[in-house]
Amino acid sequence: MPEVLKAPLVVEFPFTRSLGPVQSAFLTGLRERVVLGVRTAGGRVLVPPVEYDPVTAEELSDLVEVAPTGTVTTWAWNHAPRRGQPLTAPFAWALVRLDGADTALLHALDAPGPDAVHTGMRVRVRWAEERTGAITDIACFEPCAGGPQQPTGITGEFEDPVTGIVAAARLDYTYSPGRAQTAYINALAGRRIVGERCPSCRKVYVPPRGACPTCGVATSERVEVGPRGTVTTFCIVNIKAKNLDIEVPYVYAHIALDGAGLALHGRIGGIPYDEVRMGLRVEPVWTEGARHPDHYRPTGEPDADYDTYRELL
Repeated sequence: MPEVLKAPLVVEFPFTRSLGPVQSAFLTGLRERVVLGVRTAGGRVLVPPVEYDPVTAEELSDLVEVAPTGTVTTWAWNHAPRRGQPLTAPFAWALVRLDGADTALLHALDAPGPDAVHTGMRVRVRWAEERTGAITDIACFEPCAGGPQQPTGITGEFEDPVTGIVAAARLDYTYSPGRAQTAYINALAGRRIVGERCPSCRKVYVPPRGACPTCGVATSERVEVGPRGTVTTFCIVNIKAKNLDIEVPYVYAHIALDGAGLALHGRIGGIPYDEVRMGLRVEPVWTEGARHPDHYRPTGEPDADYDTYRELL
């Protein structure tokens, strides 16, 4: 058996969120070195604040300032900080119940080692030097001695409130396509397209999945398909994608390769976008060094009869 492929994969995008009045006040308060919670009808103060009572689902709006000091309720030591975490040296993740709050806030605790951390220890907020209205305005917590620090009396009214945030979402992991798709990818390197046939329903799946999604049985019989195929359905793209050097409008289509029991998608080129149609016969166009077809173009053959691909829409 050939070695199963694996490679590092990063999925990253900016996530934009608008804020309601409660979250706006909380993040604006952090910018001003103030921590706000919200009081429920039952009198509990929730930090960080939420818009709705988790018990009654009642809308909440009674903002309450709590102290920037508090008590560690539980913790875990982080021996190897990762990219984007609050501190670059080893630290503790801690749940801290701030003085005046009934719930705990999760954040980093800067301590010299795990032996210096314990449940019940007193800590205080260390504010970031530059604050923009984000949870990172709390740089971390740090050990302190003494009782609660008195709130300043802020009620949640601020000038120039924060109304939205942009957070970077990122996933770093090692991806393996598995046995079936490893064979598919390796075949593409030779400009061949292979699928796998289900031993029960006899459909040929491209790309192969290693199992038939209909019958639930494993697949292992490899079948070369195409390279030509038929457009079963398509859409016209009118919005330019970031980092994609293709002029709009262009067409993406589902293409049933000859011999395949499932359509795959690909871009259609070599023809005006408004002339693409169901039944159009196409073939792959490979670029030098590419691991997959760059696009599909018309073969010049007559259009396929609808009955030959209606089950593959």
